[in-house]
Amino acid sequence: MTAAHDSSWNPGTRLRVLLVEDDDGDALLVEEMLADTAVPFSLERVETLADALSGPLTADCVVLDLQLPDAMGLSGLTKLGQHAPGVAIVVLTGGHDQATGVAAVAAGAQDYLVKDQVDGPLLVKALRFARERKRAEQVEQQFLQQQLLARENARLERGLLPSPLLRDPHLDLAARYRPGRNGSLLGGDFYDAIELADGSVHMMIGDVCGHGPDEAALGVALRIAWRSLVMAGLPMADVLSMVERVLVHERIEPLFATVCMVVVAPDRRSLRLSLAGHLPPLLLTPGDGHLLSGGRVGVPLGIVEGAKWEALDVPLEPGWSLLLYTDGVFEGRVGAGSERLGHERMAELVLDIRHRGGLDGTDLLDELIARAERFNSGPLDDDVALALLRHEPGESAR
Repeated sequence: MTAAHDSSWNPGTRLRVLLVEDDDGDALLVEEMLADTAVPFSLERVETLADALSGPLTADCVVLDLQLPDAMGLSGLTKLGQHAPGVAIVVLTGGHDQATGVAAVAAGAQDYLVKDQVDGPLLVKALRFARERKRAEQVEQQFLQQQLLARENARLERGLLPSPLLRDPHLDLAARYRPGRNGSLLGGDFYDAIELADGSVHMMIGDVCGHGPDEAALGVALRIAWRSLVMAGLPMADVLSMVERVLVHERIEPLFATVCMVVVAPDRRSLRLSLAGHLPPLLLTPGDGHLLSGGRVGVPLGIVEGAKWEALDVPLEPGWSLLLYTDGVFEGRVGAGSERLGHERMAELVLDIRHRGGLDGTDLLDELIARAERFNSGPLDDDVALALLRHEPGESAR
């Protein structure tokens, strides 16, 4: 049955009501009260809780009698709330049973009505308020869930984003980290940089395949393991092998990770590079720059048991900069087609930003991300991690 529309109610919203009532007289009374209000509604009636639970509920609000053949008291309310958590519920009680109605609200109902004290306007008001109250509860729950997720992400992010341990005043590290999917999830990208007592600087960047808290947690474990092993003085090859052992032990599913690891000599005139499935860093000099592609790219961590990684020695000029990156920054699309930016074109962008725009440090990294997003016509889907280590001109600290 449907009543005529009135001017006080948005004609685009119809109040859909499911009545769970076994008494024909009470059911007829509810129907007549709704019809007398001239509010747009649709009413469906079932006589048992089992009928109400037999399929999905599409009603905005359920009017539930607490004295049904197959459910007495609050048990029916509990089962109905579990079956359709997004539907507002108004319970019907007898005049002598208002305490049960109050208990029902405490148990999850949005309101209660006393059968012999309700009329049409009061019924419609209760149903409307119940529906809006339910919506407000859902919005609050979503907000609380978002806050919880944000706190969890913040804890993971503190593990992924380190406080670099650099003492040399002629070195500066600029970094940017941005989770993919418009920031909704943390990914598995991570980086770190440490200067040891002998003056050597160890730097790395890595990427656990996949997105989400499991990958992020694994990235945190790998970064902390790397830092601990480097501070313990292990050689580069041994560090990678031990980090791989941590990955295999800690991963929940068969995940792998790519890693780029660099050791800068104490005199800042050379570096040693190892790549475990990761693309080479970009070496910038005062007048030019190029990708360090002369070394062999070994297999990612977690793919081949007992794998080894060759090291490449690279000479450095004073005033050099070294950019380490993950694939999120260059895997964005170029235009509407399937073409990707690619790491070589990304390197050209960096050179253009540096020479034509005169930018460096965090400004350079921000502009690189901005240009990649413009090519992609929107936010990048994958996680982005960038770390730029700069050697300032001047006398070396060592």
